[in-house]
Amino acid sequence: MNNYDRLINTRLFLLDMDGTLYLGDDVFPGAVDFIHSITETGRNFIYLTNNSSRAGTDYITRLRKLGFPCEAENVFTSGMATGEYLNQNHPGAKVYLAGTKAFYRELKSYGIDLVNDENGHTDVMDVDVVVQGFDTELVYEKLDLACHFLRRGATFIAANPDWVCPMPANEVLPDCGSICALLTASSGVKPNYIGKPNRNMIDVISKMTGIPNEQICAVGDRLYTDIAVAKNAGSVSVCVLSGESSEADIEASDVKPDYVLKDVAEIAKILRAAQK
Repeated sequence: MNNYDRLINTRLFLLDMDGTLYLGDDVFPGAVDFIHSITETGRNFIYLTNNSSRAGTDYITRLRKLGFPCEAENVFTSGMATGEYLNQNHPGAKVYLAGTKAFYRELKSYGIDLVNDENGHTDVMDVDVVVQGFDTELVYEKLDLACHFLRRGATFIAANPDWVCPMPANEVLPDCGSICALLTASSGVKPNYIGKPNRNMIDVISKMTGIPNEQICAVGDRLYTDIAVAKNAGSVSVCVLSGESSEADIEASDVKPDYVLKDVAEIAKILRAAQK
């Protein structure tokens, strides 16, 4: 038995993308080979992202363009998890979405009763739920309406808690958590976050695949989402140092990953070595 036993016993890898497999359009060396190493050693994988700005079908196209193998069953987004959550916990609710057109189409595909059009416009002045996503198409009207509904008692649901979305050249984009902070400051209402680190993301996948949580491994670069979701769900976690978190961050954090590796290429080496 060695230090990598829990990693080697993993049957399903849940993979973060930005900061883990690539940054922007720049694919990390060895990232595509890592995906092949998963399937070659008899394991499965799902690209798991907190980014609700794109629909699941958008990720299939994007990942294939970047050279990654990807089918519909290989993608699960916070937008998809939000659709599942709304159907389970707020069936038939009137929902105002402050999100991208892609997120709008995703929720529509789950049968959610959205009161606004894909640009955020609505004539309705009373809704049950406000949903906030990582909105790269954000305009002030959406913030105005979301604040209006929240101040009048609407439930506040957010796709993910990320403060920023990492970009190449050490740049970032304001993410869903930052937008929610603005809405909380103006409305006094705090959101219920659906995406990582909510264990619901892993629990749903475990139910879908039949693979128990303890044989699922979350791989990512963020302690408070990628690693925390694994800890919350009783799964294995690997923090890679290719994105947001540094060794100093990990040392200072209360959230400790099971493994810390330089990048996903190191995971591929471990998996293949275990087959010999």
